[in-house]
Amino acid sequence: MTIVRATFDRRAFLAVTAAAGSLATLGLPARSAPAAVGMRPIPSSGEPIPVVGMGTWITFNVGGDAELRNQRAEVMRRFFALGGGMIDSSPMYGSSEAVIGYGLERLQGQGVGTDGLFSATKVWTRMFANGQEQMAESRRLWGVRRFDLMQIHNLVDWETHLPALKADREAGRIRYLGITTSHGRRHQEFADLMAREPLDFVQFTYNILDREAERRLLPLAADRGQAVIVNRPFRTGGLFDRFAGYPLPDFAAEIGAETWAQFLLKFVLAHPAVTCVIPATRRVDHVEENMRAMDGPLPDAYLRRRMIAYVESL
Repeated sequence: MTIVRATFDRRAFLAVTAAAGSLATLGLPARSAPAAVGMRPIPSSGEPIPVVGMGTWITFNVGGDAELRNQRAEVMRRFFALGGGMIDSSPMYGSSEAVIGYGLERLQGQGVGTDGLFSATKVWTRMFANGQEQMAESRRLWGVRRFDLMQIHNLVDWETHLPALKADREAGRIRYLGITTSHGRRHQEFADLMAREPLDFVQFTYNILDREAERRLLPLAADRGQAVIVNRPFRTGGLFDRFAGYPLPDFAAEIGAETWAQFLLKFVLAHPAVTCVIPATRRVDHVEENMRAMDGPLPDAYLRRRMIAYVESL
């Protein structure tokens, strides 16, 4: 387990905050919902999206098990009811895309509104024809006419797929395009693409212990006007295992964090370059817990340093 021990630069953080303007203060979504989640704009368009989305790696890979599929549909039901929008997946995630499609069809058949869906998936194959076939299959599995966001997963054959996605965006076949990585060793190549290509979204790992993205990727995204999706905010649950048995620090109350999930999500969302975080879950109560991450204020730079110091002391 690698822990990146980077020092958070207060001046750099404040500079990014100033550049981001109102991003540090979040409003409420316009849609009607029993609860409200914060919204942030997509820099390339100004379109607002909820800051807490949902990932589907592992958690939605349940195959054809009817009971588990129905449980995931209930997770989606609560997610939408609480104002959720972005659901992120990939052909790499086993049956996850099929399970999302099943959930959407089930909810729509029951009259549940899913209009807030911001559909995000990835192309994860080599060669143009294979990519076109894979994206068509993803549309079929989800049951959508087009995706809001199509991303090149882990930069696989990006030289082929990026021109194709640009053409798709121009033609209206997708609304936004982006690239993703979950491998720190790819950060240099990733940053090079960020610096020279007109990307709408970038997705990478960032959490309270894995902070390498603070060095270049997050400032670069802010400078280039690229929306940031944060994956693995809990290290696929590993942070819960690491901190199990330890209490939250007393100062967690200052930001309204009642659980470790909210504490960890607030840390991520406090960075003004972050647009959306996509924790994955298989449980309805965890959806509710995640969506409440915007309750109360977000930590400032000083409190973020205290959060880092506390978890690194455990």
